[in-house]
Amino acid sequence: MKTIFLQNLKRLQNNIMKTILVDAVDTFVIEGEGIYEPLYDLLEKYPNRKIILTNANDPQMVEFGLTDLPYKFFTLKHNPDKTDPIYFQTMLKEFDLKPEEVIYFEHNPDAVKSAQSVGITSHHYDSEKKDLEALKSFLDTNNL
Repeated sequence: MKTIFLQNLKRLQNNIMKTILVDAVDTFVIEGEGIYEPLYDLLEKYPNRKIILTNANDPQMVEFGLTDLPYKFFTLKHNPDKTDPIYFQTMLKEFDLKPEEVIYFEHNPDAVKSAQSVGITSHHYDSEKKDLEALKSFLDTNNL
């Protein structure tokens, strides 16, 4: 009974709210500092499922502080990187998601283009400006 409830809850969440795909390094996690708390606080306002995406391999996971994150994460360990559409196709398959069921924000413009090429609605997040208002607007506009 509990399994059926959880399956139905997942279907309901996917139908109502999109999964938020979050860039890891230089966006959610600042190298040498840890989780960027203002961004974490913004994301916590959304009940959506969140998945952190990274290219990091095992040593980089430790180096960048990606070992104890509050959300699920996904990496292909640079085989390929997020600049290759195969990365996103593989991630979608791994989580049983369709492009229209997710939204994504990322600091690397080439990774944004890669995600868009497979149909994922994406936002370029300027990691220098850290414009959380623009990100909030993107999330609010594309969440449903």
